[in-house]
Amino acid sequence: MAEIRRGADQTALVTGASMGIGADLAECLARDGYDLILIARSERALNDVAHRLSSSYDVKVAVIPMDLSAPRSAIRIAETVASRGLTVDVLVNNAGYGIAGDFAGSDGNAQLGMIDLNVRALVELTHTYWPDILARKRGGVLNVASTAAFLPGPLMAIYYASKAFVLSFSEALWEEARGTGVHVSCLCPGPTKTGFRARAGTANKRIAQSSALMASKPVAEAGYAGFTQNRRVVVTGLDNRFKTAIAPFVPRVIALKMIRDSLSPA
Repeated sequence: MAEIRRGADQTALVTGASMGIGADLAECLARDGYDLILIARSERALNDVAHRLSSSYDVKVAVIPMDLSAPRSAIRIAETVASRGLTVDVLVNNAGYGIAGDFAGSDGNAQLGMIDLNVRALVELTHTYWPDILARKRGGVLNVASTAAFLPGPLMAIYYASKAFVLSFSEALWEEARGTGVHVSCLCPGPTKTGFRARAGTANKRIAQSSALMASKPVAEAGYAGFTQNRRVVVTGLDNRFKTAIAPFVPRVIALKMIRDSLSPA
C-alpha cells in the first residue's frame, strides 16, 4: 500500500516562493504531498519552481505573480485563490526584504514598503485564512522572521522592528491555537545564502565578514520540521541559537552598540 503523505488533499500557499528559503520551503511541502499556491513578483521564476516541484513530487502547483508590497495585493490574492476554487490549509508567509542604512535620509517609500510587505501583507493573508484553518482543525501558519526579531537594529531600524512584530504575532497565534490541532511556527534564520543581502545592501557591512552564511535549504528544512512539530519558534544554526538565547541578558545599551557596529561599513 502506498504511504499516505502528510499533505495529501491539502494545499499550502507560500509567499516569496521564487527563490531561496521560500522555494525551499515549497519543496519541503511538495515532498510531503501538499499541493501548492506560489506567490512572488517574478512570473518566470515562479513557473520554473512550479514545473520542477510538480514534476518531481506529483503535486498540483498554481502560480500567482504578485508584488505583495502593493496596496490590496493580499486581497487580490485571496480573490484569485477563491476564483480558482482553491482552499488554503497551510499558509507560509516568507516574503520580505530589508534595507541597511541610517533612517534619516532614507527612501520613505522603501521604508513604508518594507512595512507593507513584512507586516501588512502577512497580517492580511493570515487574517483571511486563519478562521478556516482553525475550523478545519489542521494545517497552520509558518511565518518567516529573522534573528533580527530579538533586538532593535540601529541602521536597519524598520527591518528589525518588522521582524519583531512577526515573532510576537506568531507566538500569540501559537497560544490562541493551543489544543486545536492547528500548528503555528516562526522561523528565525540568521544570515543565509539568498538574495537578501544584495537587496538590503549589507554585503559591505561588518556583519557580512563576521557571520557565516547558512545555505537556504537546511534553513527551510529546519523551519518545516519545526512546523510539523508545532514548535513555537525555530532559530537555525547553533551560533544563532546561542546569540538569541543570551540576548535578553545583554544590557540593551551594549546590544544596541554591537548591532550598530555590525551594520556599519567594513
